Amino acid sequence: MDALFDVPVIGLLFQLVDYMIRVLTINGAIILALAAPLALGAFCGVMNERSGVVNIGIEGMMLSAAFGGWFVASLVVQSFPEQPVFIAGATPALLIGLLAAIATGMVVSAVHAWLSITVRADQIISGTIINIVAVGVTGYLILIISRTSPPSAGKFTVFQPPEWLVDLPFVGWIFNMFLAQGPITMSVIVLAIVLQVLLFRSRWGLRTRAVGEHPKAAETVGVDVIRLRYRNVILGGIFAGLAGAWFTLDFGSSFQSGMTNGRGFIALAALIFGRWTPLGAFGAALLFAGAGSLSIAIRTVPPTGQLGDLLTAIPDQFWSALPYLVTIIVLAGVVGRSIAPAAVGRPYEREGAT
Repeated sequence: MDALFDVPVIGLLFQLVDYMIRVLTINGAIILALAAPLALGAFCGVMNERSGVVNIGIEGMMLSAAFGGWFVASLVVQSFPEQPVFIAGATPALLIGLLAAIATGMVVSAVHAWLSITVRADQIISGTIINIVAVGVTGYLILIISRTSPPSAGKFTVFQPPEWLVDLPFVGWIFNMFLAQGPITMSVIVLAIVLQVLLFRSRWGLRTRAVGEHPKAAETVGVDVIRLRYRNVILGGIFAGLAGAWFTLDFGSSFQSGMTNGRGFIALAALIFGRWTPLGAFGAALLFAGAGSLSIAIRTVPPTGQLGDLLTAIPDQFWSALPYLVTIIVLAGVVGRSIAPAAVGRPYEREGAT
């Protein structure tokens, strides 16, 4: 292997591949954790866009849920300082905060559903309004609340897999990647598989895809298009709520203004790159999170030798922007090849109402 590294030009490529593999095996748990909110946001997009409703307001939904979950959990801690601790470090405050985050995501999704389906407003504008209002309202509220220094409810604890399992040759890092996580992160792969099966192997999934492709045809065979779209958009808020709870209850324990930092838009990119499928979106989320982990590794523990000299000569700003650059590059290669549901973004009006 060292002989390959010494080959001019090609040797640098081999060094880079070797370094990326080492980053993956060492930071696998971090990559999955960073991918969790992206995947959950993309699942929200799957529920919406497979039903024919565009949702670029995922960022605002996630941010609102992050604030709602944190604030409610903090209120519970203030009211009941002494709380029992259950599995995964869960306390009543954390569990209630998790429910509050999910409820917040569903409420904001209901607003988007009303604007998009009943009012038949431009769905892009509806999502943009949600994003702007979420940033403004949560930023204002946290500015006021922070003056009183509210107590933190803490966060869920990370599961510690058995050492003999993570020490297994070749596959131990995979077990560590998926098991050394908090409960919200650990649930992502389960949710991806369940949603994939339901979407392509169930009656609900068939109706959802029919409504997203040809709502008039679906209506003629007895599918209530308006009702199904409302239900799916609101249920999609569950995933946005979980993504928001990840920020303040699973990965972190506090709320900062604008803390989603564009991840809702990266989730949309994962949705498109994953071809509007849950497993595809999950894989895309891992790719984007891997780019983020690589950028952190290069800035903190760069490779040695010529490759290290080359990479460290690049400004830090480039590595900070790497996850977003990867998103743009991937989208540039996918747009035009990935086909969205045919009726997505088109308001539906029943024939009898005209």
